[in-house]
Amino acid sequence: MTTWTARIRVTLKPAVNDPQGLAIAGGLRQLGFENIGSVRAGKYFDIRVDAPDQASAEAQVSEMCRRLLANPVIEDFTYEVSATG
Repeated sequence: MTTWTARIRVTLKPAVNDPQGLAIAGGLRQLGFENIGSVRAGKYFDIRVDAPDQASAEAQVSEMCRRLLANPVIEDFTYEVSATG
């Protein structure tokens, strides 16, 4: 059994309004960062998974994302799985 590290990024779909991103953009502008075009906020997870191989680890991570970590109606997710050294 190998331990794998999954780095998961969950973001709102492009068509979904992002009030947190708008608030962050406004705050950055108030701090003097006038060149801000837009900001999109999201979630990031590091999860360690024990699995016999990378394909099994990726299957588990994908299922975690679909069932709990991301709302598939309004969010997209991406992940990278690598062996933990």
